[in-house]
Amino acid sequence: MEPIAEIDQAVSRARRRLVPFLVLMYLLAYLDRANVAYAKQALQASIGISEAAFAFAAGIFFVGYAVFELPSNLLLHRIGARVWLARIMVTWGLLAAAMAFVQGDTSFWVLRVLLGLAEAGFFPGVLLYLTYWFPARERGQILGLFYLSQPLCFILGGPVSGLLLDLDGAFGLHGWQLMFLVEGLAASLVGLWAYFYLTDRPAKAAWMPPREQAALGQVLAREEAAKRERGTVKLGAIFRNPLLLHFALCYFCLAICGYGIAFYLPAQVSALLGTKVGLYVTLVTSIPWLCAFGVSLFWPGLALRTGRRRLFAVVSLLGAGLGMIASGYVSPLLAVIALCVSVAGLISAQPIFWTFPMGYFGGFAAAGGIAIINALGNLGGFVAPNLKVAAETWLGTSQAGLWVIGGGALLAAALLALIPSRADIAASAPDSAAGDKPASSEVALA
Repeated sequence: MEPIAEIDQAVSRARRRLVPFLVLMYLLAYLDRANVAYAKQALQASIGISEAAFAFAAGIFFVGYAVFELPSNLLLHRIGARVWLARIMVTWGLLAAAMAFVQGDTSFWVLRVLLGLAEAGFFPGVLLYLTYWFPARERGQILGLFYLSQPLCFILGGPVSGLLLDLDGAFGLHGWQLMFLVEGLAASLVGLWAYFYLTDRPAKAAWMPPREQAALGQVLAREEAAKRERGTVKLGAIFRNPLLLHFALCYFCLAICGYGIAFYLPAQVSALLGTKVGLYVTLVTSIPWLCAFGVSLFWPGLALRTGRRRLFAVVSLLGAGLGMIASGYVSPLLAVIALCVSVAGLISAQPIFWTFPMGYFGGFAAAGGIAIINALGNLGGFVAPNLKVAAETWLGTSQAGLWVIGGGALLAAALLALIPSRADIAASAPDSAAGDKPASSEVALA
């Protein structure tokens, strides 16, 4: 068997083994992060949380998340993904379940902060974990599959949340309490499963033949060596890396749109339908996510195959921004169509975006760089709900909030279009299995 064939077999085996489980993990992460959107109306009715208090609680998650993102990812790089990802899941699942016992603004805020601290490092940790298993030429498609977790979260998790909300009074609990308990404990159980299921590196994979292990390991080692050719800098210097800060700002704007949609789409659909959030609203809300699921199956992979990643990502983000803004100015039917365009554009753009920093940074720099980009970028999740409420209050119209959410995607499109060409070249360099070296290499962390 030729080495290339062995590599392809190894990648295929790793994809079948790891990607579905990682999708399940991120689905639960995103659900426990964003299920406050479904509970919003019930929380306001049950314990009197105001619009401003909800916005602050939704966003405060990302403060602790940002603070602990970098150390969490560096610990994963040193300790191993199996142990650290399992620890993250169990911890955040228990805290997500504890949301069932909030009694007012303060307890709501405190638990959201703790939830952010607990989940910190999960998403960039998975991105880093993918670099341990998949060559650069495969990552666009793998990321596209991984990002299916987000639409699946709302396609599958949304109706489950709606059904639990409709069980108000069961077991002497409010529907929103049942929702937090069931979904949080599910994450903890999957976290325990992850400890026994995941494998840190190809060399440790008992489920992969030794020849495939060796072939895949050599390809990944050559890619890391090629990215390190440019030398090393101290950890503190990474914060002064202009390209990293450019990536972070781009992701910050993208997150404003992403979390604006995640936190407010159920309420927006509820207003369009004129009924409270329950099973019916969550089923309609799943329609835009179904569209996103379909587009994400082919769009990121097509972007890499054609070599037009930048163009595809910009088009996606323009659709995300303009679709969100347009949804506030048209009939309910056209608004749902506009939301389909918006959500599909947002979800399909994100895996393409991540191929830029993942292709440029490697090794310890990938652990730090990806964590910093994700941490700084996700502060957009704090800004989005608070800026939305402030804009609507100041201008006296809900359409102002749509401009905030959609504007984030439009700014992200502009910033992505301006990513320096050296990152584009590095991220799209030929696979090192063919003997080629990237035209540009990483800045590695010492």
